[in-house]
Order: sequence, then C-alpha cells, then structure tokens
Amino acid sequence: MSQTKSEKNVSLHAGQRKKSLMIFAALLLTAGTGSAFWYVNYGVGSEFTDDAYVNGNLVQITPEIVGTVTSITADDGDYVVKGQELVRFDNSDADIAFDTAEANLAQAVRQVRSMFNNTEQAKAVVAEQKIALRKAETDLSRRKNMVKAGGLSQEELSHAQDTVNSAEKALAVAEQQMKAQEALIVNTNVSTHPLVKNAIAQLRQAYLAKQRTALIAPVSGYIARRNVQVGQRVNPGSALMAVIPLDQVWVDANFKETQLTGMRIGQPATITADLYGDKVEYHGTVESLGIGTGSAFSLLPAQNATGNWIKVVQRLPVRIQLDAEELKAHPLRVGLSMLVDVDTGNSKGELLSQTSPAKPRYQTDVYTRQLDGADGIIGQIIAANDTQSSTLYVKK
Repeated sequence: MSQTKSEKNVSLHAGQRKKSLMIFAALLLTAGTGSAFWYVNYGVGSEFTDDAYVNGNLVQITPEIVGTVTSITADDGDYVVKGQELVRFDNSDADIAFDTAEANLAQAVRQVRSMFNNTEQAKAVVAEQKIALRKAETDLSRRKNMVKAGGLSQEELSHAQDTVNSAEKALAVAEQQMKAQEALIVNTNVSTHPLVKNAIAQLRQAYLAKQRTALIAPVSGYIARRNVQVGQRVNPGSALMAVIPLDQVWVDANFKETQLTGMRIGQPATITADLYGDKVEYHGTVESLGIGTGSAFSLLPAQNATGNWIKVVQRLPVRIQLDAEELKAHPLRVGLSMLVDVDTGNSKGELLSQTSPAKPRYQTDVYTRQLDGADGIIGQIIAANDTQSSTLYVKK
C-alpha cells in the first residue's frame, strides 16, 4: 500500500516538473519571438536617442553707436517683423552732427563752384594778355618801320620793346595762374570734386549715425533675453536683446559614437517632442553630422594622457532639419527636449558634406538700406548750392 502511494508521489512530481518545463519553454519562446520582432522592426536600420534638443538662430540686437536709451518697443515674447523699431536712442547729438554735415557739404559745393569760376576767369585773363601781347608786338613792328624811315626816335622804339617784354611776362604769369586753377579741378565736376566727395562722405556718415539711433529687427521672430532699460547708456556691441525666428529651428540630436556607423546625411528621421507627446510626430532629415564631440570643443578639454583614465562613450551632435509645414502647425521653442529616431537603412548618403553652401545660411538686408535716403538729400544740397551745374549727383 505504501509502495503504491510512493509511486503516485513520484508520478505527481514528474508531472509538475514537466508542466514547469513547458511553461518555462513557452516563456523563452515568447521572449525570443518578442526580441526577434523588435530587432527586425526597430533594432535593424534605426538609431534612437532622447538626448536631443531644439536649437535655432539667435539674432543679436547690438548698437553700433554710443547712446542713451529713450524708448523700448518690444519685450520678451513679443513677435516683431523685419524692419520694426525695437530700441531708440536720444538723437540730439546725431541731429546736430547731421546739420553740421549738411552745412559743410553746401560750403564745399560753393567753394568748388568758385574754383571752376576762377578757372574760367584765369582763362579770360590769359586771353586778354594774349591780345595785349599781340597789340604790343604790332606797335613794336610799326615803330621799327618808322625808325627806319627816320620818323621816330630810338628811345620810343626801346619803350615799345619794353612793352612787348612786359606783355610776354604778364602772359606767362597768367598762363601759370590758369594752370594752377585748372589743376584744382582737372577731370572733375562739382559733385565729383575731392572736397565735395569728402563732404558727401561726412554727410553720409552723419546720416548713418542718425539712422542708427533706432535699432531695428533684422529678421521677423520673437524677442528673447531683453536686458536693456530706459535711460541706460549703452556702448557699441552691447547685447540688448535677441530675435529668434521660430520658423527656422532645427534639432541637435546627440548620438553615441557607436550609433553613427551607419548614419548618413539625408537619412529620414522621426521626431517627437515632450511638449506635445506621441500624438504629434515630426519628420525630418539628417542635415549634417558632428565633426567633433562636445568634450573636444569644451572650454577645458579633457586631458586623458594624465592621471587615471576611464573610457567613456562619447556623443556627437547630429543636426536634423524639420519639415516646415509640420513646424508651422506645431511650433517649437528653443531648448525643448526631443526624441529622435533616425532610419539608417539606406546608407548611400555622404558621411560628411563634400560641398560648400551655394548661398548664405541666414542673412538680412535691413542694414544695407540705412543709407537709401542719404543720396536724395545730397542731390538736393548740391542742386541748391550749385545753380550753374546741370550734373546730378550719382552715388559712385
């Protein structure tokens, strides 16, 4: 009876072991299948990182002249358009300097016009002296004939010769004076004379300084990092605020060096932001791969050749260009955390860019327009002070 019971216990334990082994095998199979599914669908041909952040252009607003702030028209978070005034300085000194430059230009135009008139006068004097010389020579010739005929004394002939000599010397002096006057205006007109051009340059400088009393937005965007106050005396180069165009941001994703083996420029990327969560998905492309690690470009690079050394896997920045329409629908802010998944299945792209940009990455033309109104003022001053000239001022 006890033997039968023992056999039953052995049989029961054997059945439990078999059941446990089957459950364990099933778990292994499930884990293997799940691992294979993840490897095939996610592990092969993609690289993921959560060490990624939004970055963008930080356009600094800095003065080019010394000034005292009298007004501020934009604050942090405000949207400004290209060319909009942001900060204004006291323009009293600039107005005085501009008025002085206008007067100097007017005076220079009148002075140069006087030079041209003096040249014409010198030419008239030369012509007059030539006439006087011809008359003296004619008188001398006539007196010579009269002396031969015995109708005139030798003394009077000598006086006639002195008159000719005096006329020749007067003509030589007049010609030298004419050349001196011509040398002052040679190959120029009133608007291209060096004195006038120097006055024009001074007026343009004064006009530019007057325009620079108003700081304008180089691009359209949002104001950030305002650190200027009314009444503050600022120097050239001081960072007063910044304009950030949020429609041109990108993502800097920091991948481990072991993840960059199959990564190439142009590969597609899927990005999500912690701001919007998984419901909003951005699509972008790899624009460039980092040419150095963060530690290599740090202020104090690591000195691995001294002391104890522990190898640390380095990270390199990868710039991801975002789709403009998606960015417009769901705006991002600079510094936001992002999740980046790069599809590395197609590795035919370049590892590093081999061509230089065909055009500027980012630019503005607002500063080149600051002198647009100066040329009209210059033309008016020249015309008002040189009524004899029909030459219009044209910027060279």
